[in-house]
Amino acid sequence: MTTEETPARTAEPTPAEHRGAPVAVVTGAGSGIGAATARGLAAEGFHTVLAARRTDRITELAAELTAAGHRATAYPLDITDRAAVDAFAAGLDRCDVLVNNAGGALGADPVATGDPADWRWMYEVNVLGTLNVTQALLPALTASGDGTVVVLTSTAAHSAYEGGGGYVAAKHAERVIAETLRLEIVGTPVRVVEIAPGMVKTDEFATTRFRGDTEKAARVYQGVASPLTADDVAATVVWAITRPSHVNIDLLVVRPRAQASNTKVHREG
Repeated sequence: MTTEETPARTAEPTPAEHRGAPVAVVTGAGSGIGAATARGLAAEGFHTVLAARRTDRITELAAELTAAGHRATAYPLDITDRAAVDAFAAGLDRCDVLVNNAGGALGADPVATGDPADWRWMYEVNVLGTLNVTQALLPALTASGDGTVVVLTSTAAHSAYEGGGGYVAAKHAERVIAETLRLEIVGTPVRVVEIAPGMVKTDEFATTRFRGDTEKAARVYQGVASPLTADDVAATVVWAITRPSHVNIDLLVVRPRAQASNTKVHREG
């Protein structure tokens, strides 16, 4: 998800579009892990609803999936806008899976000098955005009789690292949403899954974090022979979703082999 303005909304998905296929909503579907997850779920027979701010990205992806014989709907959405999220939820007659993927990091300053505006943006997107969409779609997920909520956190949700204070704090909070929700809805037909990726090299994450500084972004992965890809993480998400209904993958941490922890990474050369 980027900080650019939300574009005009395209036609809302209608009940007729969804009838007959399980529906998976993927936030942050315009690029990276979100787009790869949408492709994976479409291949599994889901009607994928692509929710993200950038209309051009999700429209192109929806066209790609449709051309391949899958069902997909693009829906421009700012998950920090609760009224927009509620309107989005009201336009769906069905939701079987929700993948809370939208999020992001800004800055790498220490706690002592970090910009509160960056922290606020990260909290709004990662925490309140996940809360908004989950609350809005939980009734439909429950009504499906076999719902799944996936929360894409990060290894930052489980341990701190220098220069990551704001992102670490936001991801810890997002992790707690998943843990608490699982406790609160036990006994209902909804699973809550947390996937926590480590070092993933995508086109945008590090570049966004460093405000377009591609040299700084490249240094994050310097010397790491094989960081995770968006497809690696998406395959993990799809695997968790497609387990038998009685199987809940509470937490799955996935890192590249070169990364032993958030602070210990093998770099060649």
